[in-house]
Amino acid sequence: MTKKFTNKHLNIVSQDMLYDGFMQIQKIIFDHALFQGGVQKAVYRELVIRGHAVGVLLFDPTLQEFVLVEQVRIGALKDSASPWLLEIVAGMVEKGESVKDVAIRESFEEAKAVVKKLIPIQEYWVSPGGSDEKVSLFLAEIDSSKVGRFAGLESEHEDIKVVRLSVNDALEKLQLGQINNAMTIIAFQWFFLNYKQDDSAF
Repeated sequence: MTKKFTNKHLNIVSQDMLYDGFMQIQKIIFDHALFQGGVQKAVYRELVIRGHAVGVLLFDPTLQEFVLVEQVRIGALKDSASPWLLEIVAGMVEKGESVKDVAIRESFEEAKAVVKKLIPIQEYWVSPGGSDEKVSLFLAEIDSSKVGRFAGLESEHEDIKVVRLSVNDALEKLQLGQINNAMTIIAFQWFFLNYKQDDSAF
């Protein structure tokens, strides 16, 4: 029978801060148990500290359309089309907040959308080989006719265009690869696998 390891099978030897800016980077040395017995000693890794994020797919079941946001993303500088990406609303959990608090806050900050109902989608690790970022995804029921055209906080240097898309247009963009970031793809895949127009859950 394959062994099932937990936190108890990993030992942090040292943990040092290498950089503390918009993100943090730590140098971690650790030991861990091996599947075939014994211990792997002194594994060295850098870890990008991002924390817990929340993503929200905004959906109007009456008008049958989504609300997405478009903004520049420094990590997409090498995108052949543009580093301005079409995404779902998202933000980081701050001290004292629940994930639902963040979903409601970010929906308004980034799209001027008022959440009527939140439906949990999924929690997942973004890139656990080098980052501690975890994402909680939600579907939010909204009235898309009342969202803003532009949004974002000046204090966070956000310049956001709000985009309304029909269900068909969103599916087409997904299939054509015009929606190309993981959080948005995962949210849409869940939606198109689970949504039924007459489902009272939406």
